[in-house]
Amino acid sequence: MKKVMRTFACACCLLAATAVSTHANSSSAQKPAPAEIVKMLQDGNTRFVANKAINPHSDTQRLIQAGKEDQGNYAYATVISCSDSRVPVERIFDAGVMDIFVVRVAGNVVDVDEAGSIEYGLLHVNTPVLVVLGHTQCGAVTAVTGAVEGHGHALERNIPPLVDNIEPAVKKAMAAHPDKHGKDVIPYAIEENVWQGIDDLFMRSPAVREVVKSGKVKVVGAMYDVATGKVEWLPEARVSEILQKVEQNPARAMEAMATAGH
Repeated sequence: MKKVMRTFACACCLLAATAVSTHANSSSAQKPAPAEIVKMLQDGNTRFVANKAINPHSDTQRLIQAGKEDQGNYAYATVISCSDSRVPVERIFDAGVMDIFVVRVAGNVVDVDEAGSIEYGLLHVNTPVLVVLGHTQCGAVTAVTGAVEGHGHALERNIPPLVDNIEPAVKKAMAAHPDKHGKDVIPYAIEENVWQGIDDLFMRSPAVREVVKSGKVKVVGAMYDVATGKVEWLPEARVSEILQKVEQNPARAMEAMATAGH
């Protein structure tokens, strides 16, 4: 009886391992569905917050795979986040090597470089999910808020064009919450900046719009609390609303592919 039980247990473990790794065999058909990947990210964050991280795919064998194999056979999510040192993307989702295609930039803004990186993650690394991840106490949003309110400070020459994408988000937050000023409006501006990033991406990338409309890719907004480690998942319906609005905007980019010579 014990031998039968051991055999059954081994078979169950083998099936579980096979289910987890099937997406590694093909970069197209074998990855989990977008909703399942969002659940994987949520579960990983739950483990991280509970101090029960399993730190998967972080051993020597994974490094050997990374040196020999295509990341497109493994990575399951693209995440654009702030460069802030308090937001260690793979760790907060309890993920490892070749699990997440990460784009990092101050203020998690989506300008041309970031949009191109996201296109690569979604369309060439074939990740079925994009997370636009903001975080509490964002210095970039705080600086832009101060500038919009008229009490900013001098910045090095390359920073203003980097963070100018944040200004519309700050103004929207201020308009929606006219009773909030200074540090009190910043949390609203930080969340609004996530939606602004999604809007900017859809405006710049016809290719991303198409894979989202087809259901091949899910775009989700999220907020990371640097003090607790917890990720708050923002309403997915807002993404659909933004996409619909962009599709009606005549200023949106229309050519999905680069022209010859570019």
